[in-house]
Amino acid sequence: MAKYLVIVESPAKVNTIKKFLGKNYNVVASNGHVRDLPKSTMGIDIENDFEPKYITIRGKGDKLAELRKEVKKADKVYLATDPDREGEAISWHLATALKLDSSKMKRITFNEITKNAVKASLKNPREINMNLVNAQQTRRILDRLVGYMISPVLWQKVKRGLSAGRVQSVALRMICDREEEINAFIPKEYWSLDAIINVKGQKKPITAKFYGDSDGKINIDNKEQLDNILKELEKAEYSIKDIKKSERIKKAPLPFTTSTLQQEASKRLNFSTQKTMRIAQQLYEGIEIKGRGTIGVISYLRTDSTRVSEEADAMAKEFIDENYGVEYLSDKNTDKKKVTNKIQDAHEAIRPTDITLTPTIIKDNLSRDQFRLYQLIWKRFTASRMSSAKYETMSVKIGAGKYIFSTSASKLLFDGFMSVYSDADDDAEDTKNKIGALDTDSVLTLSDYESKQHFTQPPAHFNEATLVKALEEQGIGRPSTYAPTITTIIARRYVVKEQKNLYVTEIGEIVNDIMKTAFAVIVDSSFTANIESLLDMVEEGKVKWKTIVENFYPDLEDAVRNAEKALDKIEIEDEVTDVVCEECGKNMVIKYGPHGKFLACPGFPECRNTKPYYEKTGVSCPLCGKEVVIKKTKKGRKYYGCENNPECEFMSWPKPLEKKCPQCGKYMVQKGNKAVCSNEQCGYVEALPNEE
Repeated sequence: MAKYLVIVESPAKVNTIKKFLGKNYNVVASNGHVRDLPKSTMGIDIENDFEPKYITIRGKGDKLAELRKEVKKADKVYLATDPDREGEAISWHLATALKLDSSKMKRITFNEITKNAVKASLKNPREINMNLVNAQQTRRILDRLVGYMISPVLWQKVKRGLSAGRVQSVALRMICDREEEINAFIPKEYWSLDAIINVKGQKKPITAKFYGDSDGKINIDNKEQLDNILKELEKAEYSIKDIKKSERIKKAPLPFTTSTLQQEASKRLNFSTQKTMRIAQQLYEGIEIKGRGTIGVISYLRTDSTRVSEEADAMAKEFIDENYGVEYLSDKNTDKKKVTNKIQDAHEAIRPTDITLTPTIIKDNLSRDQFRLYQLIWKRFTASRMSSAKYETMSVKIGAGKYIFSTSASKLLFDGFMSVYSDADDDAEDTKNKIGALDTDSVLTLSDYESKQHFTQPPAHFNEATLVKALEEQGIGRPSTYAPTITTIIARRYVVKEQKNLYVTEIGEIVNDIMKTAFAVIVDSSFTANIESLLDMVEEGKVKWKTIVENFYPDLEDAVRNAEKALDKIEIEDEVTDVVCEECGKNMVIKYGPHGKFLACPGFPECRNTKPYYEKTGVSCPLCGKEVVIKKTKKGRKYYGCENNPECEFMSWPKPLEKKCPQCGKYMVQKGNKAVCSNEQCGYVEALPNEE
């Protein structure tokens, strides 16, 4: 009997796949990559047509020796690494490192780890796809060039151990740009006005919002304008001017891609992108299910396609028909709604491998977090195959003198996909503003007015989910890069995570400033998105990978050379302060550490005394008169506080100014190039002098 060897990436898959295949098949794992570029050198021969120099990864020699023994025993070797660029590259590296004979080696892929999928892949083996390998190789080489050529510049300018990355630097810039936008934001006052109206014959009053007049919408910008409107409404009679009834359709959602799964898991389950991917990997690789053995319960987790196979679609429709009824079946292919540019359509959407394995059935076989994520994926996929929800809506315009108020209500007629999957907003939809039966003859009388002052809000800080969404929308990175990119900038302490939000640190600001100044092209989002498009073209065989590297390298080399010249003119010395070291009497100096600046004794290593460094702002504390200094939270986020803390509790996120507000006397803060009163109710704003 012939002996077959199947090589997978993860040891977790070994037992799962072994159970699907006969005794003639041996399944072993490579434990991920076996070869890579060396860590100690660039590893790219720039003079020799950018040829990469791959070496065996440290610690993988024994694994390769073990695999070589298994290869010798086998008549045929199947490389079954993950079905994406990275997986294809791992197969190629394995084939090279193990010196596999092409006549006895084949590549197989499966989108899900189930018996049918694995057996079907063995019936359709293929050669290694070098276009996929080259696309992955191009990404690796570009990232290596950027990292190994720019990082030394950061070491020279700031401190050793910092790093620059092609995608991570763009993500950092996006967070910094958002932070600047928030810091420069000036709130604007506006008011809302609601009329509480009694309807003859109805017990409950209705609430109508101020809209404007017959010429259109009117925004109420201040109290004076509100008072004038209320004065004009004093003797107004209320009557219904117009009623519109219609039906609204809410379409079923698309099944999950990597990006949308990370976003929803963050929003609903409070999972980080890294945690989502880790748990999804476990669900994909295999779960022990009573009566079924070990099977992968979801399809492959790295995808930006919403396509679903015909078999999975048919199975879902049969399940929905049996469990919900034929009226709940979608009458069209919902997965065709998504625009297909920037999408690698090699995979399906993320879905359960067997829709009949409902979350309830397999709950006892899953950990709490596995269950919650599986339930989210199962519900979203099932909903995507279901019919739209239908609402009956009614919008009413109410006349009051020359002004118009409006109100609306909606009633759920048919829940459709929402019987399985709905947002909190959807759940509230049916109970929203019940307004009863109204017609143009309804008699209305005013009960009261409710007015409220509001202020416009700045853009929200990025969290992991919104950053992933922004990266995807701009075409930056791919499904496999989102989680590692965010993990890297947090691990480097360029960004900190506080209550889900991402904030830039002092070190992050410094690195971003250098990157923007010296390497503007690298941190340009359009340039990075264009590289992604070129990598897709390599995958499709339309562009040679070396052409991309050849075109990229000269610009990078020029930027590095220019940055080094500029830095040569700047002698970075430790700044001496007037703070005296209490242990040896020397004046302490400012140094950079992982969290930013700190005070250290220049007598190191004999004297190891260090202290926190608080940069003075030259502004007096509005509460106690001592000096305001720049401080950092425990995680490294910058703020302004009193040097007399903890006796004085003053703190401010925006920079406080010495100037007092001429209207209310409170302290002013800097927002971009404007000075703004810290008292939001006051709202005083003035331009800052140019020198500031």
